[in-house]
Amino acid sequence: MKQIALDIGLASAPSFANFFGGPNEAAVKHLELWAGNTLRSPVPTYLWGEAASGKTHLLKAVAEVLHEQGASVGWMDASLLEPPEFNASWAAVILDDCHLYTALQQQAAFNWFVNALNAADGHPRWVLAAGDVPPADLALREDLRTRLGWGHVFGLQALTETERRAVLRREADARGVFLGDEVMDFMLTRFSRDLGSLMQLLDQLDGYALQTQRAITIPLIKSMLESL
Repeated sequence: MKQIALDIGLASAPSFANFFGGPNEAAVKHLELWAGNTLRSPVPTYLWGEAASGKTHLLKAVAEVLHEQGASVGWMDASLLEPPEFNASWAAVILDDCHLYTALQQQAAFNWFVNALNAADGHPRWVLAAGDVPPADLALREDLRTRLGWGHVFGLQALTETERRAVLRREADARGVFLGDEVMDFMLTRFSRDLGSLMQLLDQLDGYALQTQRAITIPLIKSMLESL
């Protein structure tokens, strides 16, 4: 059955607060500790895992914390076709989707990495990166691939369906919303299954149910989608 990618108005930006750590708690704690520490260690960190394991969510959560501190970051993902030069004003370099980088992006990522760790002002910047496989298995140029594996490496695990259901149930209960099993089945089969998207969907459904004074049912979900 075709799944629907949720793009119906994101309820909130990715953050540590709306990320369920579960089996990835060690990685989350590491990133929270680093992002909240102004005296940051420059040891690079690399996250890897399958789609929907939370890599991009966590990278964006780190970027959000830094932005709240008034810092800027260098961000590159596979959609940035012409990356800029390294900027000395960046507090960190964040590299997402490393496994998809073109030759041009790999060159830019290598330059960013080298400049971040060998900053001219004597204050190394942190490098945070993510891909779908461990550093050793990345099909990238050797000098970039080996550098991505220099520091802390965390393998992220996608939540099981049981864990997704438990989180949805807990969040719904906290809102005073009842989610029947058939509604949850519909959400998990018809929409993107990553937890961030499911939480955004629940937020939209909660708001729409309050607006229409109706319980959350499959017909309500279909009515909401038709109204967008």
